[in-house]
Amino acid sequence: MKRREFMTLLGGAAAAWPLAARAQQPDRVRRIGILLGTSERDPEAQRRIAAFIQTLREMGWSEGKDIKFEKRYGGGNPELLQSLAAELVRANVDVIVTEAAQPVDAARKATSTIPIVMSYIGDALASGYVASLARPGGNVTGQTLVATDQAAKRLELIRKFLPGITRIAVLSNLNASGHRMQRKEMELASPKLGIALQSLPMVSPNEIDGNLRAAIQANAEAIVTMEDPMVESARARIVGFAIQNRIPVMGEFRPMTAAGGLMNYGPNQVGMWRRSAVYVDKIFKGADPANLPIEQPIKFELVINLKTAKALDLDVPPMLLALADDVIE
Repeated sequence: MKRREFMTLLGGAAAAWPLAARAQQPDRVRRIGILLGTSERDPEAQRRIAAFIQTLREMGWSEGKDIKFEKRYGGGNPELLQSLAAELVRANVDVIVTEAAQPVDAARKATSTIPIVMSYIGDALASGYVASLARPGGNVTGQTLVATDQAAKRLELIRKFLPGITRIAVLSNLNASGHRMQRKEMELASPKLGIALQSLPMVSPNEIDGNLRAAIQANAEAIVTMEDPMVESARARIVGFAIQNRIPVMGEFRPMTAAGGLMNYGPNQVGMWRRSAVYVDKIFKGADPANLPIEQPIKFELVINLKTAKALDLDVPPMLLALADDVIE
């Protein structure tokens, strides 16, 4: 073998060592890095983490005995995510578990060897995070929402709730790849529904209040939110403003509705974090993330907040009430 060929082979093997080493040390304590864009005090985020830890426990992993957690929280500020992801790498974690586009981006920039498990992301394939759903390649695996399909469905649902609606404001994160694709999907669907969209993208939580005021000034009749850690962290502000101005909010995930939004349609985040524990278990038992297929949720929840509907003097259509997976009273 020529020296150059040998060095190339050696370099390729070295790149694979971190993953192989983790798979070959069954008795040591594994370190799980959790990267969240929300606040540590966010009760919904803590519910997701608790479900993740409980599922690991059910599979035989015990905190303090054979696993340890390193948790980092962005507090709704996307600018902090890159430094937090770098902290997890320096902490020598064995896997990073995260959710949503910007935290996943931060983790991917921080490491190309430590396995990254996506609890959920808008569209992992279209965003270029994985090579394919069946064989993601690289160090990233987990779950994807294919949220573009859900975006049009949420417009249809708010139209069924408010048949006469003609103008909707859309709050989103300009830097979230899934949000960009969802906006395109909504723009294609809205003319067929007779709805004009007012797109209100932002890159910082400081823009939220200004965007909400712009929705009022443009006479928006409803607000649709695309949720990621930045938007979810501001859900109390968004919903409070909307109720004060008597505008219903259609969310993506249950936390927005639980905070006072009118309804949401999307997968269950807690359930997706439970599935993330299954991925971590497989990786700790030797699976290569490059070969762990990306999963997609098969169940989407429609949640309606009856208390909010009453506060806004809105009658819930019986058809939607019958379709609802949960109602908040």
